[in-house]
Amino acid sequence: MHQLSIDIETYSGLDINDVGLYRYANSPEFRVLLIGVAVDDGPVRVIDLAQTDATESRHTVWADFLSWFQRADVTLHAFNAVFEWYCLGRIGLATPVSRWRCTMVHGLYLGYSGGLAAMGAAVGIDEDKQKLKTGKTLIKRFSCPDTHGRRVLPEQEPEKWQMYQEYNRNDVEAERALEKRFSPWPLPESEQKLWEQDALLNAGGIRVERQLVEAARTVWADEKADLLTEAVQISGLNNPNSTAQLKAWITAELDSDTPVSIRKEDVKDLLKDATTPDTARRMLEIRQRLGKTSVSKYDALAALTSPEDSRVRGLLQFYGAHTGRWSGRGIQVHNLPKPSLTGEALEYARNLLREGGRDPLYTRQALTLCFGNLPDTLSQLIRTVLVPAPGNRFIVADFSAIEARVVAWLAGETWVNEVFATHGKIYEAAASQMFGVPLDTIRKGQANYALRSKGKVATLALGYGGGPGALVNMGALKMGLTEDELPDIVTRWRNANSHIKRLWYELQDASVAAVKTGARRDVKGLRFWLETSIYPPNDRYLTVDLPAGRQLFYPAPRIDIGDYGNEELAYKAQGKGGFIYTRAWGGTLTENVVQAIARDCLAEVLRRIAARMAFGPTEGIRFHVHDEVIVEVTAETADARLDELLAMMAEPINWAPGLLLKGDGFITDYYRKD
Repeated sequence: MHQLSIDIETYSGLDINDVGLYRYANSPEFRVLLIGVAVDDGPVRVIDLAQTDATESRHTVWADFLSWFQRADVTLHAFNAVFEWYCLGRIGLATPVSRWRCTMVHGLYLGYSGGLAAMGAAVGIDEDKQKLKTGKTLIKRFSCPDTHGRRVLPEQEPEKWQMYQEYNRNDVEAERALEKRFSPWPLPESEQKLWEQDALLNAGGIRVERQLVEAARTVWADEKADLLTEAVQISGLNNPNSTAQLKAWITAELDSDTPVSIRKEDVKDLLKDATTPDTARRMLEIRQRLGKTSVSKYDALAALTSPEDSRVRGLLQFYGAHTGRWSGRGIQVHNLPKPSLTGEALEYARNLLREGGRDPLYTRQALTLCFGNLPDTLSQLIRTVLVPAPGNRFIVADFSAIEARVVAWLAGETWVNEVFATHGKIYEAAASQMFGVPLDTIRKGQANYALRSKGKVATLALGYGGGPGALVNMGALKMGLTEDELPDIVTRWRNANSHIKRLWYELQDASVAAVKTGARRDVKGLRFWLETSIYPPNDRYLTVDLPAGRQLFYPAPRIDIGDYGNEELAYKAQGKGGFIYTRAWGGTLTENVVQAIARDCLAEVLRRIAARMAFGPTEGIRFHVHDEVIVEVTAETADARLDELLAMMAEPINWAPGLLLKGDGFITDYYRKD
């Protein structure tokens, strides 16, 4: 197979950062300006499609490019290849996504993150910082409208245009150099196929009920204006949104000798404090409401949604986390507010909001009267604007307690596996094990039922070595538990789950031994290796072979001393200071491995759906969130399809014998939580 490395520069009247790839490339003004190409290790050539006076030389280069581009024995390589695949398709160069290989995804698989420059810097392929700065300037000059909304043409600034071509050439060389560095550790074919499925899913998109989106934006704009007006009247501040101004004003109102913090958690404490003056209390309430950032997702949806078919695309980022899990893009579907509104109340709120475009004042008043805090209510309704096509319904299904199942299966925690094989009441069973009381006494109406909350929070929080702080982060105090109870809960859970506790230290010892000695270490079917390329610059990774056949990569591993004096793995990862060392003790490694296996379980279900469910033109997988998948089907087939999907989720996985999985799901007319 030959390799054709490609990088393109484009123009659109829309800002890709605001509207995403798909609206950007479907803009009427969209065009491809430059195509940088290289065959195998050959020289990089730049095809200039922006010049109006095409030369004979350009025709020759273009014809040669097409001859390679159209050959079946040529794989197409690019950094963030979905961009090149989709944009070239828009100018008549459509190709099957299966022909493409994405260097960015390859880098993500190997434990790197960020853009081309960040990945290059991480492996020591440093680009000239001045060239990078110049490149950004050139992109802004030629690939974006100027301040008057017009396109700057190459003939207007020929010298800068030549620099832009050189920038394009350098990107091809950088991408090709990265791919060579990554080549000793190829992306598994199973991951390549999954990426292809993801690309098609993202390009298909999901329908948006634009009436709800526009109503929410109108209602919130009016509410925000009124809140700001009220804040000015109360405080006399020029800009009540200014943290510095409000902080000084609150400090004066409280007559405090030291500046008062108005961070999110501190505002909550001040509102609970009975001594806080009414004027200060109201200003803090206004700050809380204006700070509801999740409401801004309606603006993002409006920008991302295609006006032609009311669909939003590109919501998922393949391999967005080190474990291989997907992350969100655009409106961040993995981070939508968790609603408390359900059932008839949720439906009523949606119907009220739908009237917001016609009568915003009535809608604001009605929503506030019925549900209280308006921005909080709008936040809870964000999920529900994602809807199926008319005549279709959504199936929303997720794995039940998948991380608890995976960690118990991996560690050999027999009693937990027996719970999932029988009644499935893991929180009650955990409380029974922790407190030594009969399982059948932990039920509503009996005194021991109070123990269930302790079993629940412990199961959710403590599987990866966490202590009292992990319980607090999981909401233990909000459940009514006291701080004094937490250490005892940690001790009881660890005693009841001794195999899981042992797994933390086994994984830690294996990682340290592999890095120190270079020898292979096997733990519970996981294989720890220290891998080094045989060619300079001899890149090193600690790798963990996962049951599904892929690996976790920890770049540039070394051994550090942990907080308790033990030897721990340290590896390089993208952080605030760049590509820096971070430590991973056994609990962290357990979390990585468990979440990676849970991700592979979801991937297996995605493959099964694609292979077994025959979808019509308006049906298909629409998106997925953590361990949940959303499938659009016709209304008349929804019940049967739900049963089929849940059966797929419970079906044994050949690479995980003995792992007991179960799916729960429901049918709905819009995306929501059950």
